Order: sequence, then C-alpha cells, then structure tokens
Amino acid sequence: MKSLHKRAPRLAAPAIALGLAVATIAAPTTALNAAPSSSQDNAILMSVGGSRVVNLSAKMSDVVIADPNIVDVHVRSQNQLYLIAKKAGETTVFATAPNGKVLFSGTVRVGNNLTSIDDMLGLAMPGANIAVNKMNGMVLLTGTIQAPEDAAEAERLTQAFVGKEVTVVSRLRMATPLQVMLQVKISEVSKDLGHKIGTNFNSVDTGRSFGVVGGGNRAFATYNRDEGFWDFTQPADGSYSIGGVARLLGMDVAGVLDLAESSGLSTTLAQPNLTALSGETASFLAGGEYPYTVSNGTQGNSIEFKQYGVQLAFTPTVLADGRISLRVRPTVSSLDFSINANVPALKSRTAETTVELGSGQAFMIAGLLNNETGNAINKVPVLGELPILGSLFKSRSFQRSETELVIVVTPYLVKPMNASDVHMPTDGFRTANEGQGLLLQQGNDGVSGARGHMPTRAPGSPVPTPGPQAAAALPPVATKPGKPGTVAPGFSF
Repeated sequence: MKSLHKRAPRLAAPAIALGLAVATIAAPTTALNAAPSSSQDNAILMSVGGSRVVNLSAKMSDVVIADPNIVDVHVRSQNQLYLIAKKAGETTVFATAPNGKVLFSGTVRVGNNLTSIDDMLGLAMPGANIAVNKMNGMVLLTGTIQAPEDAAEAERLTQAFVGKEVTVVSRLRMATPLQVMLQVKISEVSKDLGHKIGTNFNSVDTGRSFGVVGGGNRAFATYNRDEGFWDFTQPADGSYSIGGVARLLGMDVAGVLDLAESSGLSTTLAQPNLTALSGETASFLAGGEYPYTVSNGTQGNSIEFKQYGVQLAFTPTVLADGRISLRVRPTVSSLDFSINANVPALKSRTAETTVELGSGQAFMIAGLLNNETGNAINKVPVLGELPILGSLFKSRSFQRSETELVIVVTPYLVKPMNASDVHMPTDGFRTANEGQGLLLQQGNDGVSGARGHMPTRAPGSPVPTPGPQAAAALPPVATKPGKPGTVAPGFSF
C-alpha cells in the first residue's frame, strides 16, 4: 500500500516534474475527468507503458495506490493525477480531499501492449504459424493452423484489430489435413408374392377341317394333322398346368388349367469404405455400365455408357472438437427390361442429405419403401360373369412386390500410418516343399506373420546409426521358441 500525504506547494518538486516529462514523452497520455466513487462504475483499461490524466473536482490531499508495482502516480497540482502503467495486472487508486471526501476511486486494469497483428495472433493462437502481410489497404493471412475452426477465428480477430474498413483475406491451411473415412452399409430386402389361375381352350374340327375355336393367355397346344394328335407345351414361367382333350359337337376340344403361386425373398448388402480429405469429395461404384445408342443426326450414331449399381458420393468437412459436417448421396439402381426387352430402363433410388455428427457416430437413412401391386383378369364376355361356371372362362393374375432400402453411414477421423506397421495375414507364408507334402501331408510349413520383402539399401551406401530414441521406437522381433532367428507365426493353419 502506497500513501501520499503532501501539501500542494511541495508537490512541484524538480525531480517529479522531470519524471513526469519523461513519462509523457514515452507513452501517449489521455485525460479522464474524475467523479465520486458512487458514479465510477467502469474500470480504467490501460496498456503497459501508457498513461492517463485524471482531473479532480477539488483539491486533494492524499493519494492511495493498492499495488504500486502495477500503476504509478505522479502529481503536479492538487487537481490532477497522472497514472503511469508499469506492468500487467489490476489495482485500485483513491484520491481524497483534506476533509476526507473521496474525490476519485477507481479500478485500473493493465494489459500487455499489442502493437501488431502478429503479436495479437501469437497470443490468441500459440500453436499456429500465421504470417501477416499488408498490401494496398488489405491484410493477407498465410501460414498453417492446427484445427479447421482456427482459420475463421484468426480472420475474426484480425478484422476486429484493423477495423471494418480494412479487407482481411485468409489463405490459411491445415498443417496436417484431416481425413475422414466413411463406412456405409446398404441393405435391400425384396419380397415378391404372386398368384395366377388361367384357363386356355383350343378346338379343331377333324372331320371337315375348317373350324378352329380357342382362346386364353398362352398357346398351350397345337394339333398335328399328319399324326392326328395334340402337342402340349409347358408354361414358360414354370407354373403347373392340368390339361386334357375331349370331343364335343363333332370337334376335338383341348383345355388347360394353369395354376401358379410364387413367393420370393432376396437380400442385398453392400459395405463400401471410402476415405477423403476434409472438404474434398469421394465417390464409389459397385455395379457396372451398360451401353446405349445415341443419335448424332447426320454424323451417325455413337455409343455411350450409363452406370448402375450401388453408388456413393460424400463430402466431409471437419468442424470444431472433431465434429464432422457430412454431405452424403447414396444411389441404388438396377436394370429394368419390362419396358423394352432389348433396351433396358434404369430403376434408381437416391437419397441426399447433410448431417453433423462426431467421429464414430452413425446415422440411418430408412423408410425408402417401394410397394407395387398388380391384378389382371382376362375372361370371355358373358360366360366369364357366371357365378360358378364363369371361373372356367377367365384367367386371373395377381402380383405384389415389396422392397425396402436401409442405409447406415458412419464417419471416422483417420490418420495415415507407417508402412512398417502394416501386417497382412499372408506375410511370410510359404507353401510346403516336396518332403512336407509327400511325407507329412502338409499344405504349408506353418510360417506366417513374418514381414514381406522390403526395399534394401544399395551396396556401398552409408548406413545411418539410429539414436537411442529411434532404437527404442523399433518394434521387437518375435521369435519362435526353440528356433532362434525365425519369425513367430501370426496365425495357424
């Protein structure tokens, strides 16, 4: 605690005047009108080496400073105080009149003096390496940052430092670009159900050879006039049929009753895995391409190809705290020959969405249902409307198809790994020699898990000596018990 108890005539000492002049030249000085303690609510903000002038409403007799190491006070008259900031910190200053009235009471906060953008960014982002370049009224930020959100933060801090009238351009890049691996599971379940009951008739007048009556959904039989019998054919769709021949009104009548009931269930599962840098787009296709002809007018025709199958495109953007903004677009398509047997159509289902989630969290795209129902009736007019016998003169076909598509997407933040850390199950595998195969009936000699062939150093080249840290980082080589120098198996056969 520092206290000054001096009269006004003694305050104008030559030493104090000289110190005040030096402080005034070294740092800018601003004036502050004093107010009673009841109205002095805001703290005085200063930088190291700066000064303030406090004008008092009456003559003072005492000045008290809580921490003189942070702020120093110079007095030239009884109506003014000169505050000099010495180091960063916070303290309080009081000035009182001879009758004990408080003329000034305030809190002074002293901060580091940031004179350049580089100092400000270095204090706010100690792990970043940012260079500031000023040109033609514009501030250009270049260098590397640690996290993607640091680029926007550096641009915001710089804009606040230089003001809104100055343009700030950021060309900051990640020191190590983040990579995102996307694991996608696409499951499709298709269920078909069909019923078919069909009647077919055909007749021929074998005596006079001029009358033929028939109808139905298919050509089930033909009459062989040379041999004098009927040739029946089976349904192409594999359904069951019951047929026979009878003579009616001098004509041979052949009839067939087709009965079919089918149900099928099929599942399809695709698990593509993709890896892309933050902000880049990766795509995947598991399927094929089919050609189709495109007319070019007088220049003839050309062949183009259309992709079909399971397709996936995604664009990840790594946000703060490892959060991932993911835009994903899966497409499942298949060929459809129902419209044209020679030129297929393309049946596709596509979903596109943007979500935000953490590494290892998953989201599901479901509800992609497709339900198709068909009911067709072919009958003889009037006869097909009879209550019971009408079933002999009509055919009915019912078909229902249900398909459901479910997509599960899981992103992961990944980092590259060293090639020496990659091990394959087939590394070091050797087939059995003639003796092991003939005598011991072995298909292999059981050696696996060894490292594969690696690049070797050229003859005569210097061999670097690894330091103690590098030697400690090398993984130990496992050996088989009882066989020194041999590599331990990674798995057994």
